[in-house]
Amino acid sequence: MRPVVDRISTEKTVITKTARDLGELRASLERWLGARLPPGAEPEISHLEAPEANGMSSLTVLFDAVWTDGERRETRSLVARVAPEAASVPVFPVYDLDLQFRVMREVGAGSAVPVPPLLWSEPDPGPVGAPFFVMGRVEGRVPPDNVPYVFGSWVTEATPEQRRQLQESTVRILADVHAIPVSRFAFLEPPSGTTALRHHVDGQRAYYRWTVASDGRPIPLIERAFAWLEGHWPQDEPPAVLSWGDARIGNVMYRDFEPAAVLDWEMAALAPREVDLAWMIYLHRFFEDLAAAVGMPGVPDLLRREDVVRTYQAASGYSPQDLDFFLVYAVLRHAIVMAQTKRRAIHFGEDELTPDPDDMILHRATLEQVLDGTYVWP
Repeated sequence: MRPVVDRISTEKTVITKTARDLGELRASLERWLGARLPPGAEPEISHLEAPEANGMSSLTVLFDAVWTDGERRETRSLVARVAPEAASVPVFPVYDLDLQFRVMREVGAGSAVPVPPLLWSEPDPGPVGAPFFVMGRVEGRVPPDNVPYVFGSWVTEATPEQRRQLQESTVRILADVHAIPVSRFAFLEPPSGTTALRHHVDGQRAYYRWTVASDGRPIPLIERAFAWLEGHWPQDEPPAVLSWGDARIGNVMYRDFEPAAVLDWEMAALAPREVDLAWMIYLHRFFEDLAAAVGMPGVPDLLRREDVVRTYQAASGYSPQDLDFFLVYAVLRHAIVMAQTKRRAIHFGEDELTPDPDDMILHRATLEQVLDGTYVWP
């Protein structure tokens, strides 16, 4: 069996995110707050930073703002999510932050799923140079992506019982997301005559074509995976629910191993619930395979397929269907993201072009194995 990767570094990697000047951003946000708040608020931003984030998509900015509310001068800890600039070679073709804001607002209003307190959405790029939204800051810990939490983190240092608590509480949150009435998300409905699953897969195919257009290098393994999906399409498509989209523990903020805030809804859609379940299972397996490739123990007791399915069934009363299909789809979706991430690294001089296009996929061996039916889910 081929190794998942030929070489993996366990050191923190450089991720070029933005060339945005934080001093200019601070001044722009301050002016914007002055126009947004009532007269006499006189807002000031006392602190602003863009910490290292889990993702490589929109820019996350933490800031403290002070303004007058009535007769009191109060400080509020806030977070802004700012769409990336074109010069940063974005991972995705579209960053509809206003849509993400609307999804989070409906989730917060229609369920007990914890989302950060939402304040404002600004779809106009004029004020700071890109669309953004602002929310209140939530305290907690997020499993890191860079370096991945399986290489050593508060997750690996937790007891098995604490990790089980984290796992089960997160899967229950996923069931709660899927229980929200889809009628609240009519703005996500696929075109008439198209099923939710077909619309979702067609969207991923369009995304793949967009990535290829940047360098004109198709990736045969990804095209083979799309053909595999067509040949194994579920006979009876599972019903559509609100799909979180990027359903993984790296997008959850935890306090005492319980979710305190569910983050990053930019991939939200209407889709079968199996899309989220397979993504959650596979994204952990991706990190586990990286750990195994360098001889590290990883976290093998976390997010095992059978455990996730069992907890989800108990929480939702629903038995997942055609999960093998959706796991292949998850590996394929991640391959497109990884190939585009590789293109970004090459663009910024942080990596080199691979002679074999399939090597643009960090987890090439895993995708080959799931297509051949030889990948082993522990």
